[in-house]
Amino acid sequence: MLKALSLFQPIRSTSLKIPESTVTLSGMDTLTAIRERRSIKHYDAGHRMPDAEVRKLLELTMQAPTAFNIQHWRFVVVQNPEIRKQIRTVAWDQAQVTDASLLVVLCANKDAWKEDPARYWKNAPKEVQDILLPAIGQYYKDRPEVQQDECMRSCGLAGATLMLAAKAMGYDSCPMDGFDFEQVGKIIQLPENHVISFMVAIGKGTEKAWPKPGQLSYGEVVKTDRF
Repeated sequence: MLKALSLFQPIRSTSLKIPESTVTLSGMDTLTAIRERRSIKHYDAGHRMPDAEVRKLLELTMQAPTAFNIQHWRFVVVQNPEIRKQIRTVAWDQAQVTDASLLVVLCANKDAWKEDPARYWKNAPKEVQDILLPAIGQYYKDRPEVQQDECMRSCGLAGATLMLAAKAMGYDSCPMDGFDFEQVGKIIQLPENHVISFMVAIGKGTEKAWPKPGQLSYGEVVKTDRF
């Protein structure tokens, strides 16, 4: 099997902070991005996203919230075409896996809460650190279900941020859970204390999405005070 050791290392395309002026955004506002984001399946396989835009997109995604600010998501950007092909074979042969400009596997570290947690609050006032740092351990220690659930919640928030940021930058996206999680984990050499939440394909769509096939009514979804 093709080695994927580099996948859990930082992206090395650039080690410099990208100036805002080098990245051109589409200017789409948040409300428009929310309304126009759709799950697109077909992409221009020849399109390459500039490194500066990739960096910008992931930096925006890292602004997503996490409980206790533990930032336990880990974003595996699959760049190697051969590894993309391997993932496609365990993802129902979905073309976007290989054709999209980016394939991001959203993972999370279940042990992030205990890995030098002081760094998550290093810029906070000492009185805040004195309260929150002990609380992190109290909340997560010996609670594997909470650790797992928190990973999924955080990746969900990050994934939404990723897709909306992509739309605002002029790209389409598709969230994916139609794949063999165990096999993808092996391909990307997922550490034992990490978990995969889902994947997102991002690129230039070549076909428009269908009209929304069945949007539920506001009244069915939104409740006041109780069910």
